[in-house]
Formats: sequence, structure tokens, C-alpha cells
Amino acid sequence: MQVDTLINARWIIPIEPHEIILEHHSLVIHEGNILDILPQQQAQEKYQAAQQEDLSNHALVPGFINAHTHVAMTLFRGIADDLPLMDWLENHIWPLERKWVNEAFVRDGTDLAIAEMLCGGTTCFNDMYFFPEITAHQAIQHGIRANVGLIMIDFPTAWASGPEQYMEKGLALHEKLRHQPLIRTPFAPHAPYTVSDEPLRQISSLADELNLPIHMHVHETHSEVSQGERPLKRLHELGLITPAFIAVHMTQLTHSEITKFAQSGAHIVHCPESNLKLASGFCPVQKCLDAGINVALGTDGAASNNDLDMLGEMRTAALLAKGVAQDASAVNAATALRMATLNGAKALGIDDITGSLTRGKAADICAIDLSAIETQPLYNAISQIVYSTSRHHVSDVWVAGKHCLKNKQLTTLNIQDLKKKVAQWQHKLQSPISELT
Repeated sequence: MQVDTLINARWIIPIEPHEIILEHHSLVIHEGNILDILPQQQAQEKYQAAQQEDLSNHALVPGFINAHTHVAMTLFRGIADDLPLMDWLENHIWPLERKWVNEAFVRDGTDLAIAEMLCGGTTCFNDMYFFPEITAHQAIQHGIRANVGLIMIDFPTAWASGPEQYMEKGLALHEKLRHQPLIRTPFAPHAPYTVSDEPLRQISSLADELNLPIHMHVHETHSEVSQGERPLKRLHELGLITPAFIAVHMTQLTHSEITKFAQSGAHIVHCPESNLKLASGFCPVQKCLDAGINVALGTDGAASNNDLDMLGEMRTAALLAKGVAQDASAVNAATALRMATLNGAKALGIDDITGSLTRGKAADICAIDLSAIETQPLYNAISQIVYSTSRHHVSDVWVAGKHCLKNKQLTTLNIQDLKKKVAQWQHKLQSPISELT
């Protein structure tokens, strides 16, 4: 049988079934999807491929799903480090946004983030930021899968004047993009402290009507949770906490909150490195998993992380969970890898499309070279990926069968042109904060 691509790999880690490692297998891609996974000898006998890749030192895993980002904010990387969340936002990030955020900012920041993510094995991201139409356009242009949030916030910004216009523009964008194969458009109300009840009620109703997820920061810091009514209680009362709800951060949780959240079928996106850097608190990940909650993994924005490195995030998530639980078996390597792949797909409502290397799913694939000295000796490929590798070991990435990173070279972005644009933004953005207010 004639097929598009045959990838022969030393290891294939399909994620489904859990903890399975296939050795000396081939992955068959045809028309953007995974047609077959079988032993290499059988693949050579059964298929004739237009393109063949021999990755004898590599592990193939599903492309990583970065389940919470603000990709355009990559242009703010390192600009206001080592500050508490509200100081960071109110005195630095928001003034910069008021002055500089426009379509060009979002376009170039998105390109920078996409380049970084593809180089690190990420094939899908779930974003929340202004000018989502620009983010979607760049994602389509560069061939990466994206959930582009329909942002909602009470106050005016460069993109909209208030809740009514956010909703109007968001629904128009959803209609425009609903047939794009790489793009989904969840609702993205910013946070309980920036969105009032009426817009949230409207989002809850429309999300149910349109079958769209809702992506929102929830219980991000101690100060947010300690001021009056607990945010989760309010969101439950407004009817938002359903199987379509994606709660990002979720620190400061009580036992009863975990139990009730688990019963709702809603999802959590854990952002360990951003939470650590901003001293926001700890998500009790193992308790949430034990309760049956689907927990995915995100980097947050590069302005508060300061990278979009899902391999690094996996390692931090596994290590932090052990410390928080005081249990060395908490969030083992296979669980961390699942959080970065299939759990992310489930949270975004696209696990029928991506998140595991399964026949019929999209060929969203990351190839990791495990031959380097720092990954030797190798006893278990899953453990080695989570605890020993870095994003610099990623050599190749496919999204829907398209080879977006080939032997560490991006195929859809010009890095030199991108660096020139980023340098121009750096010159603009490094003006003293005092000049912005």
C-alpha cells in the first residue's frame, strides 16, 4: 500500500495504553493521520512510503499540548521579573499592554512563541489574549494546532471596549474559524476578579449552546481566594463548573472543593513553573488526580515562566508534586507525560483528534533524540524523557502529518527575519515603566 510517510523509531510511546513502550516499531502517516503502528519489519513489507524517516536513536511521543498560554506575551519575557503577581500585573504588564499591544505586537509575539514551541515539541497550544484573530491566523500560517480563546474582561482594552463588544467580536471570530481544522475557539473569561456575573452567565449559556469549552484563571493566588467569597463557590453558583470548564492554576484548594470539582467533570491546567516564580501557591495535583480530576499541563505565558518548554514543565510538575504530597511516588513519569499530551487534549475537548499516537488520530508527533551522553544509560524511555531530557533533544515535529521541524530546523518560519522583528520590539519595550503611566 502506498502511504505518505513512514517513521521508523527505536521507541514509540503511544500514551494509550498507559506506560506502554513499543520498541523497533514504525508509525505510518497518510493524509495527515496515523494510519498504523506496527513492528518495523512488518511495516517494510506492508507499506511503500513517499517519505521515510529512520530515527534509530529516537523516541516518538504525541506532540505536547501546552494547555495554557498567552503567546503574544513572549515579547515581555524577562521584562519584570521577581515580583508578586498583582504588582507584576498592575504596575508593569498592564501599563505595557496599554501602550504597546496591537495587531503587530500580537502577530510578532505569536510567531516568536510558535517558533519556540515547535522547537520544543509542542504541537498544540491553548491561548488567552487580545486580538485572537491574529493568533489564529499565525497558527494556521505556521501549521500548529491552537485553541484560541475568545477573551472576556470587564474593562476596555485595545481589542474591545467592554463585555458587549468582547462577546460580539468573539462570536464573530468563532463563526469565521469554525471550519478551520487546526483551530478551536473556547470562551476565555480572564479571571473571577476581572469578569462580573452577567458576562459569565452569558458565557455559560452560550458555551452550552455552541458546545464550546470555557478557559479561565481560577484560584491563582492566596490573596484572590482570601478576599470574601471563594471564587470556586461563585463559579459553581453561576453554573460555569461543568465538563466543559478548564480551570487554570487551582492553588489554595480545600478537600471539599476538590471533591465537588471532581464530581462536575471539569478540568484543571497545572502551571507549576509560573506558580513557583510568582509565589502563587501549589496545586495539590496528586490529590486532584486521586479524586478523578483530569489534570493537564501548561506553561502560562513566557512573561511569567520564562519559557514555553513543556519538557521542563513536565519535570517540574513531577518533582513539585512529590514535594507537595510528601510522597516520592506522586505524579510518576508516565503520569507527567500523559498530563502534557492526552490529558491536555481531553481538557480542550480534542482527544478524539490528538493527544496520543493512535490509529485514526492526527499525526501530531514529537521525536526526541535519546542518544546524547546526558541520557545514558537508558533503562526506561519514559523516565528518561521526563527526568533527563530537555527541549534541545527534540529533533523533529509533525502536525497533522506536516513536517514543521525537520532535523531541528523550522520549515514554516524564517528565524532570522523573526529575530530582527523581536529586536525592534525589545528596543521599544525597554523604555522605563515610569514613562508609561
